[in-house]
Amino acid sequence: MEAQKIVPHGEWVAARKRLLAREKEMSKARDALNAERRALPMELVEKDYLFDGPNGKTSLADLFEGRRQLLIYHFMFDPEWENGCHGCTSFANSLPDLSELHKRETTLAMVSRAPFEKLSGYKQKMGWTVPWYSSFGSDFNYDFHVTLDEKIAPIEINYRGKAEFEAAKGAWDQWGTELPGLSVFLRDEDRILHSYSTYARGLEPLVPVLHYLDLAPLGRQGS
Repeated sequence: MEAQKIVPHGEWVAARKRLLAREKEMSKARDALNAERRALPMELVEKDYLFDGPNGKTSLADLFEGRRQLLIYHFMFDPEWENGCHGCTSFANSLPDLSELHKRETTLAMVSRAPFEKLSGYKQKMGWTVPWYSSFGSDFNYDFHVTLDEKIAPIEINYRGKAEFEAAKGAWDQWGTELPGLSVFLRDEDRILHSYSTYARGLEPLVPVLHYLDLAPLGRQGS
């Protein structure tokens, strides 16, 4: 990191006000982007996905817990692994009190491909209370492109097909075949609609520690 310039208070305030103007521009741009995201068309979820949970086989509709909106964090946990992904574990460790979501008709749950017994043991070890379900044996992870297997579904990474991704980034499996993501659903009477999914840096808003570090002089320090 380069040595920081030290200036008198008046000069610092002038510089801070210039940055504040940029921050306000970004806030307005973020508000507009959020509105555009909410206005996205939705697609009907036509498959009857089943998950394993604490009460046995559970449908996607059950994951809503009676609320209208459902956020699913695709937690990386391959069936062969003994522990969950480090980054996904950091996400779960930083989760806030979810009751504020519940008051707004929204449920947050995690879904992974590892068997439920393995997820349950890891959840207990970590002391988490967030609902966590296994999609083992279903198409869910493949359909939402967080488990990559060409024998089951065409490769798609952050909305790029295999050829497009490799032309831009290199080998498609350079980070393995399990990926994190977030998918959002809306319950409309007896229908479930898929409104949004995001991957890669689109997940950064879910990790508060990154935003705290962005406010500090040393930044993310290589994170």
